[in-house]
Amino acid sequence: MRREPQSFQSADDSIRLIDQVSSAAARRVPLRIRGGDTKASLGRPVEGEALDMRSHCGVVSYDPTELVVTVRAGTPVAQLNAVLDEAGQMLPCEPPEFGGEATVGGAVASGLSGPRRPWVGALRDFVLGCRLITSEGKYVRFGGEVMKNVAGYDLSRLMAGSFGCLGVIADVSLKVLPKPRAAHCLRVDMSAADALDRIVEWRRAGLPVTGACHIGDTLYLRLEGGTASVQSAAQRIGGAAIDPAFWADLREQRLPFFAGPECLWRLSLPNHVGVEALPGEAALDWGGAQRWLKSNAPAASIRRIAESAGGHATCFTPAAGVEPFQPLPAPLLRFHRQLKQKLDPHGIFNPGRMYADL
Repeated sequence: MRREPQSFQSADDSIRLIDQVSSAAARRVPLRIRGGDTKASLGRPVEGEALDMRSHCGVVSYDPTELVVTVRAGTPVAQLNAVLDEAGQMLPCEPPEFGGEATVGGAVASGLSGPRRPWVGALRDFVLGCRLITSEGKYVRFGGEVMKNVAGYDLSRLMAGSFGCLGVIADVSLKVLPKPRAAHCLRVDMSAADALDRIVEWRRAGLPVTGACHIGDTLYLRLEGGTASVQSAAQRIGGAAIDPAFWADLREQRLPFFAGPECLWRLSLPNHVGVEALPGEAALDWGGAQRWLKSNAPAASIRRIAESAGGHATCFTPAAGVEPFQPLPAPLLRFHRQLKQKLDPHGIFNPGRMYADL
């Protein structure tokens, strides 16, 4: 059953895309795959012929009873969210909309997940299948629309976070979930160290936390689930109620924290790691597993800190001489090269977007 508002654009532009990819492969011309270009600064710049995905858009199929939606890659995330909202459902991983310009294909390719990620899973965990355009101009399907269809399942999820370097995502099937029956958002004044301890305590106690962010001297929490469990948790934690829009502003990087001239770094760390060693102003998201850091410290120093703590660091702000992604160990780099060679033997898809020689 299709549930797409009539005002939303829907168009299958796969023939044009396949023709352009085939032509580029024949001419050995690199392609810069683009959607809304909201994440163009995340990653290394790509020199190539633009492959614009925005004309390939719209919901292909959606039956709310099956909790699966199939959508074309050029569809804005905001429009998909509106379709799901009509049915009382959502994308649990909360990919950012970035002013309504971010596309579903770009969301999957970047693999960015919102505040719910530690409690429901990453974006890749909700990818059931996808249709790709290969470097040979073939239109192929991997995975499916049900969890039981495992053929091509892993390859579909491999597209999440690949930044378009392995193939052109044309369509994607995503698992969705019902919206929670009750929600309560609050703030509690406490230090970052105390916040990390309390979050662990609340998780062990089974409290329905689906968002935990610490900025300055304040811990922000989101509770979601059944009415009774949310009310009970809110009474136990205390604090003051806040506008739920806080979580959208965090996801979209609209909070005052994200303003300023410093470089913005995203550190993925074990959530028990302390904050004292970070050289700059930090905000803790994902219950401490994701740290946003504003700092002009040398990239090598920031990455050394992240690596010594068992994590990695990504630069979200273009900076001269700074590689955006954590350098790969030699064995992992060799695997990436082999994978790129297998899936994109002509090297035409977003060459160098993640690493210089990939």
